[in-house]
Amino acid sequence: MDYREIIGLVHSTRPMILNGSQSLEVTKKGPADFVTQVDFMVQDYIAGELKKQYPDVQIMSEEKENRGIDFSKPVWILDPIDGTTNLVHNFHHSAVSLAFYNGKELEFGIIYNPYSEETFYAIANQGCYLNDERIFVSNTTLLKDSLVMVGTASYYKEMGGNIFADIFEIYMQCQDVRRTGSAALDLAYVACGRVEGFFERSLKPWDIAAGMLLVKEAGGKVSSFEGKELFLDRNNDIVAGNKEIHEKLLEIIMRR
Repeated sequence: MDYREIIGLVHSTRPMILNGSQSLEVTKKGPADFVTQVDFMVQDYIAGELKKQYPDVQIMSEEKENRGIDFSKPVWILDPIDGTTNLVHNFHHSAVSLAFYNGKELEFGIIYNPYSEETFYAIANQGCYLNDERIFVSNTTLLKDSLVMVGTASYYKEMGGNIFADIFEIYMQCQDVRRTGSAALDLAYVACGRVEGFFERSLKPWDIAAGMLLVKEAGGKVSSFEGKELFLDRNNDIVAGNKEIHEKLLEIIMRR
């Protein structure tokens, strides 16, 4: 598989995202859950190109029917726009997230912010990179010195009480928290050491697949809220961080 070609494909979506966001047609799917013509444009373009190059590989993507995906075989996992609500509000913090699962493990992941032109990518057992520079998770070991990204699972507002209780507990013990609206970029920021940790409930596979590999290849750790393996065929509650902060976040979340 030519990863350089895949990175180039993802980069080529920049004009359609920047130009398309000028006159958005927005459809509401649910509470705080939107889709735009940019989501469909990017999805159709990337999926179409991947099918031409790799016709036998399945494609799982946010804005399509994903029934029948067989994870014993290779799968592309695509979020055409992670951070659609940010896109709708012209809040320039959204990303294209694409991962390749080879039937056994995540093999490649890329998260691309077209606004900042930052490209985070990882290849299994070959490390994690930001614009071709090797990156690693933070070496901060104390939670009180840590900046932690949080997510509010805004599609599931009925869980708000538990979500904000988790956030409050961690806020009281860390340096500060941040909430940006793109789980993919949150995981990328853990991978490059800008923040020490991240957690959020009920994320879809396309929200986290590429970011999971980035964090692992940057020397960090990802798990469920119970400290167990994450699965790509379902929603996941995710905790990520460097190894020390990951454990500290887990201790607080599991204690509640």
